[in-house]
Amino acid sequence: MTIKNFTDKDVPDQSGRVFFVTGANSGLGYQAAKLLAGRGARVLLGCRSADKAEAAMADIRAVYPEADLGFIPLDLGDLQSIRAAAKLVGEEPRLDVLLNNAGIMMPPREETADGFESQFGVNHLGTFALTGLLLDKLAKGQEPRVVITSSMAHRSGKIDFDDINAEDSYSRWGRYAMSKLANLLHMYELDRRLRAADSPIMAVACHPGVADTELTKNFPDFLVSLFRPVSSLFMNSAAQGAWSTLAAAAGDAVEGGQYFGPSRNNEWIGPAREVQPRPKAKRIEPAKRLWDISEEMTGVKYPV
Repeated sequence: MTIKNFTDKDVPDQSGRVFFVTGANSGLGYQAAKLLAGRGARVLLGCRSADKAEAAMADIRAVYPEADLGFIPLDLGDLQSIRAAAKLVGEEPRLDVLLNNAGIMMPPREETADGFESQFGVNHLGTFALTGLLLDKLAKGQEPRVVITSSMAHRSGKIDFDDINAEDSYSRWGRYAMSKLANLLHMYELDRRLRAADSPIMAVACHPGVADTELTKNFPDFLVSLFRPVSSLFMNSAAQGAWSTLAAAAGDAVEGGQYFGPSRNNEWIGPAREVQPRPKAKRIEPAKRLWDISEEMTGVKYPV
């Protein structure tokens, strides 16, 4: 059975399950957290801002008064914060799904708290560290999954191993694309390792197509104002963009190593289905090299 034409209406009951959703106060993460809570799951919202997390939880409870929600302080640009968040999640009775959603897109060159170029540091290294720290907890869950959010941008991505931290040159789009390719290399290598270890955890990935979220805040204002009136023709709403996320996190008949995205207009919009990345996302040697570098940079050693 293959997932196709998946929307929010296809999310089954999630009663008794626990999800940790990063970047859950807005955009795709918020929409996924809201729907999962509405289906009966306990949802932990990983957010940098307590105020924004509380506002998001209030909005969810306005629709689903019985929603079981929790706030986990999390800044993916700070390894200390990531370790603290993983410790808090570890104190939960269980964890079934880690939904790695949070990310940044096309800022000026900045550095994380640990000195990493911010897009690679947040989008890949932060996700890599959090996932590694929570694998043992996930292994005890019910049909556990790790979901990693990539992007169509991976298609133009290239891992610059000779300038991993963008110290010699920096391109906003180039480094975003690199981080999204890194997300897929991470997922496929994790899938290979989990299978080899006979782990119960599945690693899967998704992308939202082109979705109207806060990620576009670094786009030039003239582009936003130009395309906003006709955006529905080529852009998913945040709720629609979350369909791929929900398919990966909660769809029935999902298998490890699958990648989900929109089904229409070259994966730009529409209901979710399984899609295929560029072949470079599945290459084993770059994935292993990236894995070793990521463990060294983050200090997080995976148990698989």
